[in-house]
Amino acid sequence: MQLHIHPSTLELGSSHWQQYLSLQADPFSQYAFHAALEHSGSVGGESGWQPLHLEITEESKPIALIPSYVKTNSWGEYVFDFEWANAYQRYGLEYYPKMISAVPFTPCAGPRILLAEGAELTTALTFLQQQLPHLCSQLKLSSWHWLFAQKPDWEAAQEQSWHQRIGCQYHWYNHEYSQFEDFTARLTSRKRKSIKKERRVIVEQGIKFTWQQGDNINSQSLKEFYACYQSTYMKRRSQGYLTYPFFSELLTQMPEKLLLVTASKDESPLAYALFFVDDDTLYGRYWGCLEEVEFLHFETCYYQGIDYCIAKGIPHFDAGAQGEHKLARGFIPQLTHSYHYLAESGFNDAIKAFCTAEAQQIEHYMQWAETALPYKTE
Repeated sequence: MQLHIHPSTLELGSSHWQQYLSLQADPFSQYAFHAALEHSGSVGGESGWQPLHLEITEESKPIALIPSYVKTNSWGEYVFDFEWANAYQRYGLEYYPKMISAVPFTPCAGPRILLAEGAELTTALTFLQQQLPHLCSQLKLSSWHWLFAQKPDWEAAQEQSWHQRIGCQYHWYNHEYSQFEDFTARLTSRKRKSIKKERRVIVEQGIKFTWQQGDNINSQSLKEFYACYQSTYMKRRSQGYLTYPFFSELLTQMPEKLLLVTASKDESPLAYALFFVDDDTLYGRYWGCLEEVEFLHFETCYYQGIDYCIAKGIPHFDAGAQGEHKLARGFIPQLTHSYHYLAESGFNDAIKAFCTAEAQQIEHYMQWAETALPYKTE
């Protein structure tokens, strides 16, 4: 078996990349997504993200493709390791550059090890583990990080000697509801009334919503969305990671994966939310508003997403990272798993203790979060 490194998504090309994808692969595993990041300058250059994809072959036969990036900072990852970087600095060691196998700026679990037909995940991971010391030495990397692994891969990942970190997100599930009220009927009376009130406040202000998907999304709407997206960051005195050409290229190359929700008042746009969608999941990703309106974020990013899942029969809604306020709105706490290799073995005991303590905190939080859910006791 051999490990190859590819310093560009574009160098690999679409046909080569796509041979590793099943028809069910999520939007963020697609060649078009990673190519748009590179074409648009959202990665590369001074972004802190340099594409360096890993490919495993055996006698020229494809085994696995692992989309990866060399990082010179820890921004845009959502599995925070700033404390690790600080520890390295205190000991006079360099934590950056490091390598992550992840989707830039996208905290959604999914396939990170893309397998060719007939290839086995355990075989690919075992070979990768053997190669990581050489890879880190050759490229002067401190570490390798596999972020937001999909649940079917957890068992194979845990067979390796990597450090495991867990996290918590909040997801909504569609129990074959035919309308929004079928969902709220499962909630306690107090929570049901609270959601009804939030939605009523929006309606009473004359705010209306439209859904545009695929080729129905026009360039003007996309430009207005992008202005809203950037305004969200500007309020925090920062700038959005992603450039307008990134979104424009996605609209050209994979329009069927995009859903744009527009909130309007008096026929003028007020807020936008951009979702990704596949057969099984709606992914809430980006939002922004031109005017602060009470409950508008909840309606645009959560309730409209739930309405869409019910209308289209989509079973799962991943509304993005963080946001404990999602619990009260029927989103269920879910574990995330990430795996980590450190080239400097002297840190292993400390990192192991860190991961163990963090996992205990997350597990305690998950137990509490289950009790905070708004669903009626069955």
